[in-house]
Amino acid sequence: MSGELMVPGSLVADKKIVTLFSILLLLCLVAVMGNGFITAALGMKWLLQGTLSAHNKLLVSLAASRFCLQWVVIGKNTYVLLYPTVFPYNSVMQCLSLIWDFLNALIIWLCTWLGFFYCMKIATFPHPVFLWLKYKVPGWVPWMLLSSVGFSALTSMLCFIGNNIIYQNYLKSGCQSWNATGNSLRNSLEKFYFFSVKMIMWTIPTVLFLMCMALLLTSLGRHMRKTLMKTLSGLQDPRAQAHIKALLTLLSFVILFTSCFLTLVLSSASSTPFQELRYWIWQLVIHLCTATHPILLLSSNPRLRVVLDRGCCSG
Repeated sequence: MSGELMVPGSLVADKKIVTLFSILLLLCLVAVMGNGFITAALGMKWLLQGTLSAHNKLLVSLAASRFCLQWVVIGKNTYVLLYPTVFPYNSVMQCLSLIWDFLNALIIWLCTWLGFFYCMKIATFPHPVFLWLKYKVPGWVPWMLLSSVGFSALTSMLCFIGNNIIYQNYLKSGCQSWNATGNSLRNSLEKFYFFSVKMIMWTIPTVLFLMCMALLLTSLGRHMRKTLMKTLSGLQDPRAQAHIKALLTLLSFVILFTSCFLTLVLSSASSTPFQELRYWIWQLVIHLCTATHPILLLSSNPRLRVVLDRGCCSG
């Protein structure tokens, strides 16, 4: 590699890092298969029938975004495994980071709109504004998708500008060690600019998501209490069991989403060199949540379960 791309250090990956990379690769492949199946199943339905429900449009968009993100993660981490001392803001890393930032922001927004849609569709509140929203929301799905792309593009471009500034400063310094040259500028951008941009762009949809989930869980919990009061069989009643299953599914969705958000924030708050073990541990933690959610979706969505069962039986 040229001096423009590499910094001093060992080019040999540690055995522990190789092991962590292998586990990360396995997690990514699980996520690829899960999200790929959801995308293919709903995409074929959309193609054959010419239409798709508002809920499933959000779901297939989320699955397709996660499918693409996993390949970016595989490509990026394969690259830094082969070249652990690569300059983190070179042209290749800038391109990968641009796509990674865009897809992460897109996934957060799509999860938020999916949570908002669930809230409007399932929750029951007598307020006129809520009833108006319940009626209007299905028609807003195309705008939800467009706004997600727009906000995500803004996030990724703002981060790309900062990455490019660091890289141009590095080139002007004669491609000296990035730990010694331009350290003040790099630290300022990493600690204040990048973190501030990502926190603002990630926190807004996350707060909206948590508010919607709180309303939905409150509504379901209240409805379940009423169901239990009307039946003598208690938790054995089919309606009560359906409510419990819905509550558990939503809680797991909230926990996974919050875990992903927190790990992304903590990862952005610290700049860890690729050759350090901490970087790979963080990658595993982040993508463990990503690999889990498609499995949850497949188990909780009846239509997807039917398609999966048919595929298993035909196999």
